[in-house]
Amino acid sequence: MRRVLTLGLPTVWGAVAITFKFGCPLAQQDGLGARIVTSAVFFAVGTGLIFHVRRAPLRELRQVRKVAGAAQSVLLRPLPPRLDGLGLAAAQLSADRGAAIGGDLYEAVATEHGVRVVIGDVRGHGLPAIGTVAAVLGSFREAAHDEPELGSVLRRLERAFARHLRERARAEHPCGGQDPDHLAAEEFVTVLLLEIRSDGELRALNCGHPWPYLLSAHGVDHLARAEPLPPLGPFPLPRDPAAIRCGHLLLGESLVLYTDGAEDARDTHGTFFSLPTVLTEATRDQQASPQTILRRVFTALLRHTGGDPTDDIAVLVLRNDRNQLKCNEPLGARGSDTCDSAAGARPAPTNPQPTTNR
Repeated sequence: MRRVLTLGLPTVWGAVAITFKFGCPLAQQDGLGARIVTSAVFFAVGTGLIFHVRRAPLRELRQVRKVAGAAQSVLLRPLPPRLDGLGLAAAQLSADRGAAIGGDLYEAVATEHGVRVVIGDVRGHGLPAIGTVAAVLGSFREAAHDEPELGSVLRRLERAFARHLRERARAEHPCGGQDPDHLAAEEFVTVLLLEIRSDGELRALNCGHPWPYLLSAHGVDHLARAEPLPPLGPFPLPRDPAAIRCGHLLLGESLVLYTDGAEDARDTHGTFFSLPTVLTEATRDQQASPQTILRRVFTALLRHTGGDPTDDIAVLVLRNDRNQLKCNEPLGARGSDTCDSAAGARPAPTNPQPTTNR
């Protein structure tokens, strides 16, 4: 029916114009009044054709955006506002104008091993990176539940990424013109895996990704400063990568995970965006929700870049809103600050000021 209307309406408009020109006695006259009427008829016909031709691409554009939105809701599923006692908020901004999906990825799932979170950044952005995002996220959603150790989850992601590159190389060069190993050397993805256990203990594995910021009553600081592993792709991972213990996320504290597009964003003068400054302002309100922090970050980012970022940006904020953390284990097994977390107390860091790598 839509195709019939698309072809039929212009035909009807043309038939009306021709019938008026050759069948109406008024159109055969040479007087001024007849010419005005004839011009009005052809103007109306032309206007109708223009509106019809214009509406067809708009309908297709709306359909494309609808499909893109559905794909995004499946690929980057909206995170729940609460997950196992943690408040959550996340958003992604694509550098490709009009694209709903970019090359950044994130996910958070509640498992029997704790809440596990992944955030990553695929080389490139826009539509070419979607396949890699789908491969990594699909593997994480399965491995996060199946693997007891965070290192095993990372190895699963590495295998899924390598398999995706091999399949893509075969699809793009069915005659064997492209070596999968050569393609793997060109493609990579940075990944940060985070595990928040029921007692607030934090464990992480970092493959070339920026460390998250910890927001506490003492200010803003990086969660850890350990040397990260290489990104997935160019170099093989260790056989048994061990997760790094990063202390505890205390009651009321927040973590801000982000991709490098946030801190690499520049204004018209080439000045980098200062994420720690924005987060420091957010910590002045101790009751700021993850949604509020996320909104402040993206508002400042869009203002800084003039609404035109040059790279994909993803930000994920999580806050410990658990009413009471478990303190049933021996003190030596859980660290010196675990029981303090139930009361929301953290020893003051040696340097509580915001840190930046700029």
